[in-house]
Amino acid sequence: MQKRLLGNSGLEVSALGLGCMGLSFGLGPATERSAAISLLHAAVDRGVTFFDTAEAYGPGDNEDLLGEALAPVRDRVVIATKFGFPGGRVADGLDSRPENIRAVAEASLKRLRTDVIDLFYQHRVDPAVPIEDVAGTVRDLIAEGKVKHFGLSEAGVATIRRAHAIQPVAALQSEYSLWWREPEAEILPVLEELGIGFVPFSPLGKGFLTGAIDSSTTFDSTDFRNSVPRFSADARAANQTLVDALGRIAAARGATPAQVALAWLLAQKPWIAPIPGTTKLHRLEENLAAADISLTAEDLASIEAAVGGFEVTGERYPAAMQARINR
Repeated sequence: MQKRLLGNSGLEVSALGLGCMGLSFGLGPATERSAAISLLHAAVDRGVTFFDTAEAYGPGDNEDLLGEALAPVRDRVVIATKFGFPGGRVADGLDSRPENIRAVAEASLKRLRTDVIDLFYQHRVDPAVPIEDVAGTVRDLIAEGKVKHFGLSEAGVATIRRAHAIQPVAALQSEYSLWWREPEAEILPVLEELGIGFVPFSPLGKGFLTGAIDSSTTFDSTDFRNSVPRFSADARAANQTLVDALGRIAAARGATPAQVALAWLLAQKPWIAPIPGTTKLHRLEENLAAADISLTAEDLASIEAAVGGFEVTGERYPAAMQARINR
């Protein structure tokens, strides 16, 4: 597996990481623990060094899972986790007060069975707490040796600049894929200017870009995609055109739609490290193979011609969650 540096931070990670949320939370019943641990070990064996979790995934369950699975290889992996919700409960609002950041750090260290958090993200910007206070608190945790690097998630340009002035931001984690390209307008240029890495979550459109989901697909009752407007049956039918175009391009390359979608992200900037998630070994292997696909300028032009002007139907979050994206 190729390695990449997240901006100027010096933090080196595998070109493709593993988003671990779905093993415990959000996409239906949690994966049986031994099977989840086996998948995490398989990822390590295949060169993945970058694992993404959060207090909110469970809450706490996903961190505990990673703590157990990665303890034997802790010196070989980078673990990113996040703070920003009271008790990790997303439904209860935001909480990035310094005292909560510190409490989450201590709890996460215990669950992760480690003495340092490699990358500590603010999960969502909290309008009630100045970003300077947030960055300053993480700066102090770094000075104390409990955290190595500071990250933001779904933050806008002004917030990124203000935070970076207090404590250098190693990485921004936000949604970015062929069906959500908003970061290209303002975010990517600022990250390049400031030397900040970019970690796209949902790089496969929450599974839609794999081609395995269509308008007839049904989700488990606990799957959060049931509440996402972009995953309504009508929206999926309307967005099928994008997946069909991606499928044709992939077939011409002898690849899968997921592999082309990930290779496209990797081709955008050398400091981008996507974190596709999966609960299945064959999907893990499919995704990781994307790192070996080098798209030519002609390939990228073909992708742009096929899907660049496509307007995706449906919002990417329910209204209540969308309101928490404060940039």
